[in-house]
Amino acid sequence: MSAVLRKGLPAIASVKAGNANAAVAKWLLGCAGVVGGIVHVGGVTRLTKSGLSMTDWKPLGSLPPITPDEWNIEFERYKQFPEFEQRKSMTIEEFQFIYYWEWGHRMLGRFVGVCFAAPFAYFAVRKKIPQGYY
Repeated sequence: MSAVLRKGLPAIASVKAGNANAAVAKWLLGCAGVVGGIVHVGGVTRLTKSGLSMTDWKPLGSLPPITPDEWNIEFERYKQFPEFEQRKSMTIEEFQFIYYWEWGHRMLGRFVGVCFAAPFAYFAVRKKIPQGYY
């Protein structure tokens, strides 16, 4: 462990023979990258006032409305929420734009969860996570 502290990231992520922690380090670095991505998308979602444009929450996800009728139903449901009070002049096209930002943010959140949980389960079952990391 002292070599890791002295050499830093290159010692952790190198693929040299004998570095049993390289795969775990790359997984954790990748997770940090996708978390940075979701923070960025969350910021854009907030700046475009897209947050809360989806009026329901389905933990396993769902497809966005496809047909014009589905969009109209979703837009009418959105009009019942306080967020619409700030944007009463919104058109269906503007609603679709903010809806897609919010939908993308939620899907990215699910992706981040899978990017963390699946490798964690894999590494945990194979006892590849070093002692003291969990």
